[in-house]
Amino acid sequence: MSESRDYYEVLGVDKDADQRTIKKAFLKKARLVHPDVSDDPEAEEKFKELNEAYSVLSDEQKRANYDQYGTADGPMGSGFVDISDIFGGMGDDIFSSFFGGNARSGRGASVRKNGRDMAIALSVTLEEAARGCTKTINYERLATCEDCNGTGAIDGGKLVTCTRCGGSGYVTKAQRSLFGYVQSSSPCPDCHGEGSIIDHPCDVCMGQGRVPTHEKLDIDVPAGVSTGRQLRVKGYGEAGLRGAPSGDLIVTIQVEEHERFVRRGDDLYCDVAVSIAQAALGCKVQVTGIMPDETVTVTVPAGTQYGEMVKAAEFGMPRSGDGARGSLYARVVITVPKKLNREAREALEKYARAVGDEFEAPRSVGDRIRDAIDDIID
Repeated sequence: MSESRDYYEVLGVDKDADQRTIKKAFLKKARLVHPDVSDDPEAEEKFKELNEAYSVLSDEQKRANYDQYGTADGPMGSGFVDISDIFGGMGDDIFSSFFGGNARSGRGASVRKNGRDMAIALSVTLEEAARGCTKTINYERLATCEDCNGTGAIDGGKLVTCTRCGGSGYVTKAQRSLFGYVQSSSPCPDCHGEGSIIDHPCDVCMGQGRVPTHEKLDIDVPAGVSTGRQLRVKGYGEAGLRGAPSGDLIVTIQVEEHERFVRRGDDLYCDVAVSIAQAALGCKVQVTGIMPDETVTVTVPAGTQYGEMVKAAEFGMPRSGDGARGSLYARVVITVPKKLNREAREALEKYARAVGDEFEAPRSVGDRIRDAIDDIID
């Protein structure tokens, strides 16, 4: 947007306008300049300009930066916001539904009045999945219009038969061709295929009873949830046409990979490092669990070999519904020291001799000098 254009001027609101006034002004102008409804060759650029202004003024932090510094990002930013940022990449779909999504696709097709279900992905950490949590999501949908309470009408308006199509929902045009007149049917531009219109429509939602809206919603994620689990939030999908039932919001869970644990069903897998002596003699190892302040004691039996699994029951992920937990499996990783002090080396050599293991004993500097002299004489 040109720096000479003021965001408040673009929306046609005062600088002290509240959020509802800003939203209302945006929707009124959007219905005039959106490419789906305007024949203006510059409609797309005008709509982008309008979106840019709305994206800044509808966000309290961006608006404060703009008021103080003249840009949405403060003294270090340019203030430009792409159209995809405004409606989360779904702006085109939302506005297509708002301006023409109720039109019939052809003769006899039914008009969708109920709102559609919407889908969104939600990422959680393994800890959040284990403990359960509440996550706040932001998304965009067609929500009930606040100005008309979803009726689509103002000043006693009511639903009447569309005079343009006579209630059929479509109009027929005849065009001359080489083969005579050819008739074609298309959705009625006045009623968008419904066959009826509001005689006194709300000037914000254009009689639909719903408008594009930023939605903020808390999602309760149950303990033990796994990747692919879907949570259905009733009534938070697309709002229905003029008070018709809303669709649902379907939240699909994605559990992030963990740096220490690998999850398989309700069980968790991790590595525990022990020394050669600990593996041979047996030991107990403390492992930080997946739950808050949880410490798991892993018992490594004497003679455990590298790679063997040791089980700690009831320390895995919670099982949804019954409160029980899976198991924690620890893979034993035997560490070999790179350096030994004299006492440790002597003890290990003594052990090797006792079991008959061959090994190369360390040689002193004097031994190496004598070997060098012998090589020269030979």
